[in-house]
Amino acid sequence: MLDKWLFKHIDNSALIIFRIFFGLLCFIESIGAIYTGWVKRVFIDPKFTFSFIGFEWLQPLPGSGMYWYYAIMGIFALGIMLGYKYRLSILGFTIMWSATYFMQKSSYNNHYYLLMLISSIMVFMPANRYASIDVKQNPKLKSYAMPQWCKWVFVVQLIIVYTYASTAKLYPDWLDASVMELLMKSKQNYVLVGELLQQKWMHFVLAYGGIVFDGLIIPLLLFKDTRKWAFITAIFFHLFNSFVFQIGIFPYLALAFTVFFFDPKTIQKLFFKKKVFYELNEVIIPKYKTQLITLFAIYFLIQIGLPLRHHFIKDDVLWTEEGHRLSWRMMLRAKSGSTTYRVENKNTGKSYTVNLDDYLSPKQKRLASTKPDAIWQFSQKLKALFKKDGQEVAVYVNCKVSVNGKPYKQLINPNVDLAHVPWNYFKHNDWILPYK
Repeated sequence: MLDKWLFKHIDNSALIIFRIFFGLLCFIESIGAIYTGWVKRVFIDPKFTFSFIGFEWLQPLPGSGMYWYYAIMGIFALGIMLGYKYRLSILGFTIMWSATYFMQKSSYNNHYYLLMLISSIMVFMPANRYASIDVKQNPKLKSYAMPQWCKWVFVVQLIIVYTYASTAKLYPDWLDASVMELLMKSKQNYVLVGELLQQKWMHFVLAYGGIVFDGLIIPLLLFKDTRKWAFITAIFFHLFNSFVFQIGIFPYLALAFTVFFFDPKTIQKLFFKKKVFYELNEVIIPKYKTQLITLFAIYFLIQIGLPLRHHFIKDDVLWTEEGHRLSWRMMLRAKSGSTTYRVENKNTGKSYTVNLDDYLSPKQKRLASTKPDAIWQFSQKLKALFKKDGQEVAVYVNCKVSVNGKPYKQLINPNVDLAHVPWNYFKHNDWILPYK
């Protein structure tokens, strides 16, 4: 029964137009990163990058290499959009984007993670079977249909993302709108809406509106009776986020996903009037069905499990950050820190306080002042730098952090030499002091 449902063929207009939108947005993201100076600020100016722990071998290309790197990603994105050598283009973009994602986290963003996941999913999609250069070069590729699973893979992924985003907001600092108040303080100079965004009632509207939107948007899009109004709400919500939070292509990518919720006939009439509409509903079960179902079953089990892992780690994830990444915990807290690093020569006993400006960019300084994993990584970096000069050193960190405007508390045990303790990947690091 499941086989017949997954492999029933439906019209592929939604997947084709999504491929075009997706490729265009990936192109804008890649080339825009160059022209806005993002590549320079994140990869070229800093003396080193904070990679994901375990991915230290991924390092930026020297000199102007990262400009070329992003330009090549942009070319791959154009290939996706135009359907030119699609499989090579989507695979190339996925590998390169994933590498840059794990290469640095000073500009960590859940939306970058989502883009990595979606591009990985697109590798398996027959998204070049219509309106593509590949079809023009090889007409045998042309098809007006796709297996139904191609639609539902995206829908299930979005259910996971939005459900976790909504439930993560159900905690006191979000519910009393104090987090939203802190987020809006930096927006007070915005033209027309700056003053409005400082109003307490607006903070409650935004805080609870975020919970309701994330929790209900997918179910409302799935049902025909509510789809139209849900779509209109989604347009307003995502354009508001684009203007206020300036989060790149994500609002437009989120809107592009809605093509999978509308009736295929509507999408075909809207975007491909000359295309033959497929309505045979054939069931074609491929030989590789078991491998495909197993692959996506494992994938979605991981997607469901990763955001839950912080429940199995000691203390509050808002404080320790352990289990925060890859879990759709979006814009949930505001942190500030006062941090000093003391390097002590283990042979002479002499010590001095590190000037962070000598090593880190402003954004990296904020990261290395509030996030325990970055604090540990910078301590390891200092140990390596001093070892090059023939010195064996210990690194002690005095770090006080404020979460959501609350009083500063000691985050790191100042008596622990962070240069010589291992990082625990799957359990709590005891040198992170308890919140309470």
